[in-house]
Amino acid sequence: MTHTKIEVSAELVRDLLREQHPDLADYPVSLGARGWDNQLWRLGDDLAVRLPWATQDADALLRKEHTWLPALAPRLPLPVPVPQRLGEPSARFPRPWIITTWVPGAPADRVPVTRAAEAAEVLAAFLTALHQPAPDEAPAGRDRGGPLAHYSGGFAKSLGSVTELGLIPDPDAVRAVWEDAVAAPEWAGPALWLHGDLHPANVLTANGTFCGVIDFGDLFAGDPACDLAAAWILLPDGAADRFHAAYQPAPDAATLRRARGWAVLRALSGILIGEAGVHGRPGGKPTWGPPAQAALRRLIATTHR
Repeated sequence: MTHTKIEVSAELVRDLLREQHPDLADYPVSLGARGWDNQLWRLGDDLAVRLPWATQDADALLRKEHTWLPALAPRLPLPVPVPQRLGEPSARFPRPWIITTWVPGAPADRVPVTRAAEAAEVLAAFLTALHQPAPDEAPAGRDRGGPLAHYSGGFAKSLGSVTELGLIPDPDAVRAVWEDAVAAPEWAGPALWLHGDLHPANVLTANGTFCGVIDFGDLFAGDPACDLAAAWILLPDGAADRFHAAYQPAPDAATLRRARGWAVLRALSGILIGEAGVHGRPGGKPTWGPPAQAALRRLIATTHR
């Protein structure tokens, strides 16, 4: 089942609610966003309906959020879409779907932060609260979170593509950041809870700073460096040091080197999706390109500490 097989509409959302959650069926329904894995429909003032539409593994990701996020959300200092109810597959829509709280704000790929120092501290507080040891039964990352060397093939392919298309000015500098990150010692601490997908479309802004974090489908336990890449991906120039000073416990040099490697991977992916239309996915948007280019410039302009 993909987005080409079934049309998701306000009428469909309302029909699903009538079938499984009739007490919510009379709330106003309006399109919120069409993302990489899911469509988001606003339900009344305070709720949202998320339905998978473009990837096969979105079903499992929604169920994972429904299982784990309600227990994590109360300790997080930013609003997140807390699952309230689960919709089961039916004849009308043969995939699971969820009802969550609505998180107001504008995606950071469309409205970047302007209050850099405050945004750095807000992001650091959020990740400090999230990055706590996870239980043994916590999910593992589907395609991230392991040693960076495992992703060398994907890095080489992405770098080759953006270089061939002429989308970056200095591929050798990008390669140097990656090689330094791969050479850093691996994470030896406990597996920590991670968001796993902190790119600008998944972080919301208001009044110049961050006001919410969405899409926890990649929630997993692992090396915090994967999330700490957000310092270069989400924050304006010059704000990474403020973030690192506020995040607790302070990341060591090896973790920052690995985080730069994760940031390079995410930046290359954003450039390919935003500027080259890689994969042809409906979630790939032109707004992903500029912040990814800015992140790559920041990464190659600085050295690890």
